[in-house]
Amino acid sequence: MEALSAAWGAVHGWVFQTLVAPAIYRLGLTTYLDQAFDATELFLIGAIEVVAIAVVFTTLERWRPVEPAQDGQAVRVDVLYTLLHRLGVAPLAFFLILAPVVDALDGWMRMHDVIPGQLEDWVPGLGRHPLISFLAYLVALDFLRYWLHRGQHSLGIWWALHSLHHSQRSMTFWTDDRNHLLDDLAIDALVALAALGIGVAPGQFVLLVALTRVVESLSHANVRLSFGRVGETLLVSPRFHRVHHAIGLGHEGAHRGCNFATLLPVWDRLFGTAQLAEEYPATGVADQLEGRDYGRGFWQQQWLGVRRVFELAR
Repeated sequence: MEALSAAWGAVHGWVFQTLVAPAIYRLGLTTYLDQAFDATELFLIGAIEVVAIAVVFTTLERWRPVEPAQDGQAVRVDVLYTLLHRLGVAPLAFFLILAPVVDALDGWMRMHDVIPGQLEDWVPGLGRHPLISFLAYLVALDFLRYWLHRGQHSLGIWWALHSLHHSQRSMTFWTDDRNHLLDDLAIDALVALAALGIGVAPGQFVLLVALTRVVESLSHANVRLSFGRVGETLLVSPRFHRVHHAIGLGHEGAHRGCNFATLLPVWDRLFGTAQLAEEYPATGVADQLEGRDYGRGFWQQQWLGVRRVFELAR
């Protein structure tokens, strides 16, 4: 592990010193050198992620596809979303931008004898075990993501944006990042703020984001794969999440949907939103069957999302 960490540090340092730092100096943005160093690491992790999921999950989808025939254009647009999201730095950028704000608020509260607690304060000894603390942060942020996801479905204006994600009729592992930009910004900002609030370190945050994204890509894959009766209580599978995308089921009903969990299905079971099914249903949004257009290209999809918001506001 030490050798692997040293090799990664060498690659990260070379890319930063050779490519990123000179550009920062030329642009006169030396104040942001530290942030650029962290953003470079996230970019490299994203590049490795994209290559890895393309190789591994493409093989999975060819093994046992749910739908042999795919809409090539729709999938290519999803690839563009993935490249923009995975090679971008939005999650870490929010984390780093909000950090001074959170620190200032923390200082102000302490000056007024209000001591904010972090996760390691609430669980004594957590900080002495890096792996345990990492897993604790993972569970805490996954719990938050569950409720944010329910908000995306239950709040009309938010659903007007999030419905773009559900409009993919040819779902593949690339579909995970098919989101309206405003929807992404809201989620990234809220998760970053929560991570800062509970005391997640920048290095841990990068790993948390990377791990979560890989599992999300798998859960969207066009593959007949479940983890069995026990496994599907521990981790969201492609079958479990496909039900969430099912037409007339995954975003309708008493809870405005089902199977909202990102990583841990336990949240759906605890809060009554789990929908277990043996089949692999067709995906999409119900109003697509009535002729609603969600767009074919990237910019058209983004514009139609904004228009849905304005229509709802009126």
